[in-house]
Amino acid sequence: MAARIDKVVTSGTFSLDGGTWDVDNNVWIVGDDLEVIIIDPAHDVDAIAAAVGDREVMGILLTHGHDDHIRAVVEARDRFSAPVLLHEADRMLWDAVFPDEAPDDVIEDEDSFEIAGQTLQALHTPGHSPGSVCFLLEGEDGGGEAPVLFSGDTLFNGGPGATGRSFSDFGTIIESIRERLLPLPAETIVNTGHGDSTTIGAEAPHLDEWIARGH
Repeated sequence: MAARIDKVVTSGTFSLDGGTWDVDNNVWIVGDDLEVIIIDPAHDVDAIAAAVGDREVMGILLTHGHDDHIRAVVEARDRFSAPVLLHEADRMLWDAVFPDEAPDDVIEDEDSFEIAGQTLQALHTPGHSPGSVCFLLEGEDGGGEAPVLFSGDTLFNGGPGATGRSFSDFGTIIESIRERLLPLPAETIVNTGHGDSTTIGAEAPHLDEWIARGH
C-alpha cells in the first residue's frame, strides 16, 4: 500500500530583506497509521499535531530555510520529539531565525529516508535558496502509484519559485528544475510549498516560457 500523504494548510507571514508578506503554507505529512515524516511544519503546530494524531514522528525535513517554513520548527521539534534536518547551505537563513539553536542534522543530496515501506530521496535543487531541497517519494513497483515530489518553493503550479530576494538566483533555479526535476516521469505528482499541486508533465512544456519571462 502506498504511503499516506496528508496536507495541512497553515497561515502566517514571510519576512526577508526588510519586507513582510502574508502567506499560506502547505505542510506535508507522509507515513502510515503508525509513523510519519513531516515536511516543512509551518506556522501552526497545533493544526499539524491534529493531523499527525497519535502517530510517531520519525523526522522533520525542511525544504529550505526561509522563515515561513522554519519559524515554528523548534516548537514542532519539542512537541513531536523528532529530529530536524536542513541542508547546510541554508544555515545562514536558519541562524537569522534561531541564532541560539541548531538543526539536529544536515540533508545532503541523494540522502534517503525510509517511511511506510517507501523511500523519500533528497534532491538538492538550489536557486530559490542555496540549500533548497526537494523530496521524491518513489512510486510503488507494480502498484500503479505515481512518484510524488515535494518541491518546497523550487517548482510551483505555473513555474519556478521566486528568485528576486537575497540568496536566490534565477539561472540556478532553472538549472535545478531542468536537470533534477523535469527528467522525472511525466506522471510525477508535484506537491508544492504553497498553492495547488501539479505534475511534471504539466509543467515541463513551459520551461522556455519561464526562461523568456525571467521568473
